Amino acid sequence: MARPDKVAEVESLAGEFTSSVAAVLTEYRGLSVKNLKELRRSLDPDASYAVAKNTLTRIAAQSVGIEGLDDVLVGPTAIAFIKGDVATVAKGLRDFAKANPLLVIKGGIMDGKVLDADTVKKLADLESREVLLAKLAGAVKGSAQKAVSLFAAPLTQAAQLFGAYQDKLSADQKLEEATPVASPVVDAANAGSPAPETSDIVSAPADAGIAASNE
Repeated sequence: MARPDKVAEVESLAGEFTSSVAAVLTEYRGLSVKNLKELRRSLDPDASYAVAKNTLTRIAAQSVGIEGLDDVLVGPTAIAFIKGDVATVAKGLRDFAKANPLLVIKGGIMDGKVLDADTVKKLADLESREVLLAKLAGAVKGSAQKAVSLFAAPLTQAAQLFGAYQDKLSADQKLEEATPVASPVVDAANAGSPAPETSDIVSAPADAGIAASNE
């Protein structure tokens, strides 16, 4: 019979998976308590960060329909459950890992799909929601609602479009003063494919209260 404390932890993890915009799984072996506190402070209020047991994490993920974590759940695991902007948190984790190489990004989960470490790092190259929305609104020229619709699409579907748009901005810093031309973003906005709605972003405390040992 499962112990009540483990049942409660699985339920807590499952709740975090379902209520988060995304999650990033990391290995923290060798980081000090001070390092972990600094990381939590740097992510707050966009994400909570806590250590989790691999076995319980796998069970919790499977209970909410997430499969394919076996290769990620190896070694000590701590999870950043993202409640705010995904790109902002990915940048925070990437920058912290650069300064503290003992933090290793192992992979992530977004839209119910497992992401590898390289994909998570690419998310860090995206601009924040606020910056992208402003640029998209300017590019669409009076059709801001289309920009909002595209912006609301999951990052896994929109990342390539955003990247192409960023390249265009880099090549032409005076885009807003010129006559708009066809771009991957505008084409996508006019394609008539409805973008899925995302849940409202909420803030969460920096510590999800997950147990501090791994199996």
